Amino acid sequence: MASPVFFSVIFLMFVLFHQITAQGNKKISDLFFDFGDTVITADDSGGVIFEDGYTVSTVLDGDKSNVKVNPHSILHQSPPSDAFVLLDSVASTFYTVSLPTTSNETVIKSLAGNGKPGFIDGDLASARFNKPRSFAVDFNGNVYVADMLNRAVRKITKTGVTTIAGGNSQNSGRTDGPARDASFSNNFELTFIPQRCALMVSDHGNRLIRQINLKAADCKRQSGSVLGTTSAWLLGLGLSCLLSLILGFVIRPYVIPYGGSDPRHSSSWTQCLMSLEKQTLMLCSGIRSVLAKSTVC
Repeated sequence: MASPVFFSVIFLMFVLFHQITAQGNKKISDLFFDFGDTVITADDSGGVIFEDGYTVSTVLDGDKSNVKVNPHSILHQSPPSDAFVLLDSVASTFYTVSLPTTSNETVIKSLAGNGKPGFIDGDLASARFNKPRSFAVDFNGNVYVADMLNRAVRKITKTGVTTIAGGNSQNSGRTDGPARDASFSNNFELTFIPQRCALMVSDHGNRLIRQINLKAADCKRQSGSVLGTTSAWLLGLGLSCLLSLILGFVIRPYVIPYGGSDPRHSSSWTQCLMSLEKQTLMLCSGIRSVLAKSTVC
């Protein structure tokens, strides 16, 4: 004999089938999905699933800013800076952009390039690029550029622009080896991978993934942030030791009188002191461990 659960399942399947047939040729996934407070609905144009809960706002208008730009891509510069690096590929120029969160005012400053295509290294103002396609930023704020039509990888630092790979060939190529002799197609992009201390290059023209190994100094976080973290932990450690010393002087008069008058008190205070000693050692060990990790990072 069939159980009530069986009939319940049959009933639900009937209701679902009726709803599907009533909706014509729609699939089950085209009806609706409800995930808590987020409602995802599909339109009637062809299975597009739209998720509510997001907003879009304009934070920079290249036609109304203090410098006229045509944004191609943008990346955060690097902590502790709150600025962004913006690439105008059409003008072959890089800018730094400040995007305040409390107002609509944006400040755009030239970083490298002078608006004219070319292949010139040196100081930031006179350097030239030729339709750069993409760029990446390391922990120190250095910018690595996929200079597309120059078939080269360039590096922008605070002191100027250099070439770190390719650029010596007038034609597209796929040569590996020393960066000076390497060659790329005229259609490639790159990204910074700190775990490998390398730039990974998607060489579309050659259908290759290439890797450019960076110097160890290029993959280290800014010393300022490490110094700040270390100083904070040292300050915390010093305050903990100072509080422990003050506490020791405060409770000392109450501990000494029980030194030998009553074995029960002596035993309890001994256990208490041993417990405090263990907790102090655990605290110091934990602080030392965290301090070591913060220094490594």
